[in-house]
Amino acid sequence: MSKNPKNSTETIVKKNLRDPQHFFNREFSWLEFNRRVLSEGLDPRTPLLERLKFLAIFSSNLDEYFMVRVAVLKKQIEAKVNKLTSDGRTPQEQINGIYQSLLPMLSQQHKFFEQTLRPELAANGIFLLNYIDLNQKQKTYLQNYFKEHIFPVLTPLAIDASHPFPYLSNLSLNLAVVLRNPETQKDLLARIKVPQILPRFLPLPEKLQVQDNGQAVNWMGSPLEQVIAHNLGSLFPGMDIQEYHLFRITRDADLAVQEDEGDDLLLVIEQELRKRRIGGTVVRMEINPTMPSSLKSILMKKLGLWEKDVYTVEGLLDLKDLMSFMSLPLPKLKAPSWTSTVPPRLRHHGDDMATVDPNGENGVDFFSVIRQKDLLVHHPYHSFASTVQCFITQAAHDAHVLAIKMTLYRTSGDSPIINALIDAAENGKQVAVLVELKARFDEENNIQWARKLEQSGVHVVYGLVGLKTHTKIAMVVRQEENHIRRYVHIGTGNYNSKTAKFYTDLGLFSCRPELGADLTDLFNFLTGYSHQQYYRKMLVAPVNMRDRFIKLIHREMKNCKKGDTGHIVAKMNSLVDHEIITHLYEASQAGVKIDLIIRGICCLRPGVEGLSDNIKVISIVGRYLEHSRIFYFYNNGQEESYIGSADWMPRNLNRRVEAITPVEEPDLRKELQEILGIMLSDNRQAWDLQPDGKYIQRRPTENSPELASHKILVETAINN
Repeated sequence: MSKNPKNSTETIVKKNLRDPQHFFNREFSWLEFNRRVLSEGLDPRTPLLERLKFLAIFSSNLDEYFMVRVAVLKKQIEAKVNKLTSDGRTPQEQINGIYQSLLPMLSQQHKFFEQTLRPELAANGIFLLNYIDLNQKQKTYLQNYFKEHIFPVLTPLAIDASHPFPYLSNLSLNLAVVLRNPETQKDLLARIKVPQILPRFLPLPEKLQVQDNGQAVNWMGSPLEQVIAHNLGSLFPGMDIQEYHLFRITRDADLAVQEDEGDDLLLVIEQELRKRRIGGTVVRMEINPTMPSSLKSILMKKLGLWEKDVYTVEGLLDLKDLMSFMSLPLPKLKAPSWTSTVPPRLRHHGDDMATVDPNGENGVDFFSVIRQKDLLVHHPYHSFASTVQCFITQAAHDAHVLAIKMTLYRTSGDSPIINALIDAAENGKQVAVLVELKARFDEENNIQWARKLEQSGVHVVYGLVGLKTHTKIAMVVRQEENHIRRYVHIGTGNYNSKTAKFYTDLGLFSCRPELGADLTDLFNFLTGYSHQQYYRKMLVAPVNMRDRFIKLIHREMKNCKKGDTGHIVAKMNSLVDHEIITHLYEASQAGVKIDLIIRGICCLRPGVEGLSDNIKVISIVGRYLEHSRIFYFYNNGQEESYIGSADWMPRNLNRRVEAITPVEEPDLRKELQEILGIMLSDNRQAWDLQPDGKYIQRRPTENSPELASHKILVETAINN
């Protein structure tokens, strides 16, 4: 790591560090993050289908943003809550700002898709055609397809005095159809929901996928909603179709769980999930500009929407469905594929894959590897299946293992780890699992896993009242000769084999006694009535993490004030906590060099003279979702590095159970520093945060090579 911060022993001009002008707004900062996601889709250096993927992610991110963040702001406005944010804004001012910021981004996204990506797709044999552009044979095929496969699924709903306005499900795409009764000459209104169980884009059969110029076709089809719209006569026989207009709605989907000491948390969550399926209030409507103001007004009134809840965009609505094109077998239009590697210490006789063997006779003995020294794994560069999954699976079948304890926040639908835990219980081991039922949008999945585990004899805890358990920890208790040894895994990411393929996360395997003792105390806190306040090595929220981080920051300040060097590097998803930010400002004023790698929200304002001169913030957005958390402190040459599950956000430090562990093995600390160094030197996927809140994308200079951190880390994993 760089060890040459700007050292300042000069008199520091005191500023009001809590002045609203020193903080960025959380909601606007998130929008800037999503702008960076969109930019990956706009970037011509990104492979074509990957560009569609980033446009889809941009839209999917917005859906969740409205379902949760905007929904909260609207509830605050309706409740007449006018408390100012740290940057001095009311909820209404934030809603207005979101609308003003988002409209140009949406216009850019849709214009780019229609005017740039559609022609590029066509040039590569992928034809997403509007229904009106199909030839007669193609239309006839889709008409027959409509009659056989679509028509039976549709339910047209009249809207009049005897037919109340229908319920519109969350994220549903709908057709508002204006009809005329030829007998009465009266105009009528009906609604048709575009079925989400059918493919959004309907492919034509190969024999009809032809181009007049003889160009090869890889895929050809038309949007489902257009096929429905051009066959409305079948749904309203005897009526004259006057016009139709597409619209899409988003509802409040944030669970409001009122916990009580006597509640059965599983039942409470299930009740709230039923409410979510019914849906909360509508928080957004998306329409095309062709919708007349009279129809728009009717929909706004029926749905209880304000003017700034309505977003008008050109072209296709709901571009998140573009993700389906990633399934096309066209590798030349995607990022180069590669297979995650196995860390060298887990390779057996030069094999590329670790094999699970409880006794370590015919494969890798995971426990023996960890006993030699700590092991650090980095996903997706290192295989999840051959590391974390192998560790739990081997423990489940090892005759010497007495107990397995772990936390599950989010896991995959076909989780091998769940199956291994069930095997362990059936093999007579003590298995205790904390399943966090309040993991947003995974609540239902986690309830199913919790019940399956319980039925297999696993001790299941559903989380703590008032706290969300977000920590990623596992512990295996093993009988070895005349003593018990505890093996631990402390990670930054979920025990999810699917997301481990595209989320970057770190995990530490160790059998250090102090870490084992800390995890024992933490699990007792999670499963029993322990109020443990002391941890030997680990930083645990909400117990000691905030205070420990502040002390680590202050230690760098003290070293600088003594004329020594101070340096902090912190990598995380989001930086929001204003107390931590204030201490970082103080450290900067004392001369501490601070490098922050913040993927998403950052409320800290870097590079402000006299306030944050020594702070730089970058964001890495690319092929993989940056999810790992790393914290580095120079400590006057006695460097310390930490990894774990927590961001510097109030929710992580105050309202969640989180765990951060020191990484003490010298070569592993060096490995973490190398990862940070690669990211800080990135000139392809990195964006520099400016003092005004804007981000500028780094570009290689004329004579310098392109340094893309994800590509470099892939190559490093392959070459090791």
